[in-house]
Amino acid sequence: MDSFTSFLCLCSIIFQSVSLIDAQASLCRTTCGDIPINYPFGIDDGCGSPYYRHMLVCSDLGNLYLRTPSGRYPVHSISYSDPHILVTDPLMWNCRDGDHFRPTRPFSLDTSTPFTLSSQNDYLFFNCSEDYVIVEPKPIFCERFPDRCDSSCDSASYLCRHLPECADALSASSCCSYYPKATESLRLMLRYCASYTSVYWKTVGSTTNSPYSQVPEYGIRVDFDVPVTTH
Repeated sequence: MDSFTSFLCLCSIIFQSVSLIDAQASLCRTTCGDIPINYPFGIDDGCGSPYYRHMLVCSDLGNLYLRTPSGRYPVHSISYSDPHILVTDPLMWNCRDGDHFRPTRPFSLDTSTPFTLSSQNDYLFFNCSEDYVIVEPKPIFCERFPDRCDSSCDSASYLCRHLPECADALSASSCCSYYPKATESLRLMLRYCASYTSVYWKTVGSTTNSPYSQVPEYGIRVDFDVPVTTH
């Protein structure tokens, strides 16, 4: 094989490789509906970080879902500057339910993934049995019984007294606030409470410029890490 033929073969191989890379890149969608899909996420095979593969699902209608051990949850938004996903659980209590509580399920994350429940979430539980759940007002209860403070559900919670978007939705039901540290704690609470909902604190304004504030909105904030890998 002369040098010219070798040169043509080399050019052909390079061209095919570049075409293959371009084809693979074109298969990675960058949006689902109006939600941008950037690294570390991907909604197509071979896209995004391996740590987050198959966790986001885009339906044929352009709806994005987060897949967890407890089910699929609609994704409301994704922030990449302050890495987190906001999801909703249609089975959680909402303002339209009022004093009527539907069967629900405990939200859970796969602990082997880089996802974590944000500390900016608050959980409200309704009509808990006081035979099994410590329903007491904080900080009074904590001052009297500091060793039992973490296991109590706060009946004097600000959010219980000011339910976002529907302050008067509950007329004949009790409410308390409790942050379950594990999925098993959440399961136990739901065994003895009629239902629950999650509220996250949304930052309004810039955290770098004072003043800024936070407002409560319904939903679950899930934080994520951006893996330092080649992508």
